Amino acid sequence: MTEVYLNSKFIGNVEQPQDFVQNVIHSRRKGEISFNLNINYNTEMDEVHIDNSKGRVRRPLIIVKEGKPILTEKHIQQLEKGEITYKDLVNQGVIEYVDASEEENVLVAFTEKDLTPEHTHLEIAPISIMGLCASLVPFSNHSPGARVSMGAKNQKQALGFYTANFPVRMDMDVNLLHSPQVPVVKTVVNDVFGYEKHPSGQNIVVAVMSYKGYNMEDAIVLNKGSIDRGFGRSSYFRPAIIEELRYAGGLTDEICIPDKDVKGYKSETDYKYLDDDGIIYPEAFVHEGDVVIGKTSPPRFLSSVDEYSLSAGTRRESSFTMKHGERGIIDFVCITENEEGNKLVQVRLRDQRIPEVGDKFTSRHGQKGVIGIIVPQEDMPFTASGITPDLIFSPHGIPSRMTISHLIELIGGKVGSLSGRHVDGTTFDSESEEDLRKELHSLGFRENGTETVYDGETGEQYQAKIFIGDMYYLKLKHMVSNKLHARARGPIQLLTRQPTEGRAKEGGLRLGEMEKDTFVAHGASLLLKERFDSDKTIVPICEGCGTIAIYNEFKEARFCPLCGDNVEITDVEISYAFKLILDEFKSMGIYPQLKLKTKY
Repeated sequence: MTEVYLNSKFIGNVEQPQDFVQNVIHSRRKGEISFNLNINYNTEMDEVHIDNSKGRVRRPLIIVKEGKPILTEKHIQQLEKGEITYKDLVNQGVIEYVDASEEENVLVAFTEKDLTPEHTHLEIAPISIMGLCASLVPFSNHSPGARVSMGAKNQKQALGFYTANFPVRMDMDVNLLHSPQVPVVKTVVNDVFGYEKHPSGQNIVVAVMSYKGYNMEDAIVLNKGSIDRGFGRSSYFRPAIIEELRYAGGLTDEICIPDKDVKGYKSETDYKYLDDDGIIYPEAFVHEGDVVIGKTSPPRFLSSVDEYSLSAGTRRESSFTMKHGERGIIDFVCITENEEGNKLVQVRLRDQRIPEVGDKFTSRHGQKGVIGIIVPQEDMPFTASGITPDLIFSPHGIPSRMTISHLIELIGGKVGSLSGRHVDGTTFDSESEEDLRKELHSLGFRENGTETVYDGETGEQYQAKIFIGDMYYLKLKHMVSNKLHARARGPIQLLTRQPTEGRAKEGGLRLGEMEKDTFVAHGASLLLKERFDSDKTIVPICEGCGTIAIYNEFKEARFCPLCGDNVEITDVEISYAFKLILDEFKSMGIYPQLKLKTKY
């Protein structure tokens, strides 16, 4: 007897598991039981598993009988005329949805010509084995799966035209590419998906060659002329939002220019952009430290005595200030109310981003890289026909990663650009490489995509032929201006007295064990004296009992809490974190005794 499980719960036994499974599938196709149900017979465990739970990934397949698909030409004509819908095909048992477990018992043919009598199902379209972003990668059947996956991930990080109503939205932090284009080489999914309504890249001329070592290790070389003409130019938007909150006792926040008697008042220059209502005006150019929206709040802690005294009128400063390293132009100011009826002020900041060294670009094939140098157009290499590449890509990125689709797109883009048409690069169903080569040859170019190229600085002809073509490149949201960070001295944490962490808090850069080794190996070991004293502190220690003594700064008196006054007390330089752990030992009842010795 074979055990049967429904959603992993045992419900009974059957004698003929194969027949039972076929009967259930037959009933499902006739519509007698739910289409949501899937069944799988595990021959090794001799168990039948039925599943109709939520959250399963299921995919549609055309049912095949005796080596022929049930979907006929008549069905397709009816679909085109609008006489039936896709849902009718599911109800008629022409298409069914299978989940991962039922897929173990089926044999799926890739295309109709692959069908044999053993096949049970046929793919609707081979490209449907991939998700949306992966199916946008052209010629992806010529690349390893890992690279196609990276290409799909990279497209999600690309800047583009994300929505048409961006001027009236207050999105968190978004980027907008100024002149996005539809790709010359595209897949069928680009049209189905409506990609031309929100493109996220630009078609550029790419040469595969090295340039003085500036495109080593995945770096790329950019043409300054292309940047001046608008390549990769984008805007960064970020909102500043403040509301007037109400507190207990009838106290409220107030959006205004803070008075000088307010606790935490900055300086007059910080408030210079604010209008009389305490809100900045549009198109103001602001830097870090400038106040965008002025606000004062009531004091944080009010005791019962303070409520009646007049001295409690001192409010505190709580304005919205530009963060460390930020700059931009005020794009849009909105004054409204929130659900509680409190005043709400929203200000949007705009910053133009022009590609610079360190910005990240990628093709759709997982070949990402950062700008290594921006070269003036007159120094860029040029072809015999006078074409200067917009971008130079290193040839070393191809052999180890085997992204042949990257190279085919270069040829496809070249053909499409020269003949003024879109090239179909749909996975498993693309234009053949042979046809593209023939067309390129008929257009007067070498069929292998290489050209004679001259050095832009000397005018000499390169000995090697350079592979050059057109390609769709994406600018990614990882820009160096959002990540660049340096600090000398700055804020420290209250508890450990060590520097704060992170760029937003103007934090320090941590130096670890391995970084220490590089300094020692370089012969700069004394630098560690400075690097490792971010929280140094001078502590008075009693030489009698070895505990931390007390130093009264006002009376300039030193005494030990255990031994009293008449004892030797010495100042010792230690890390504040060490002082903290001593305090923790004391709190557990452990007596940490410090025995002092002279250095010499």
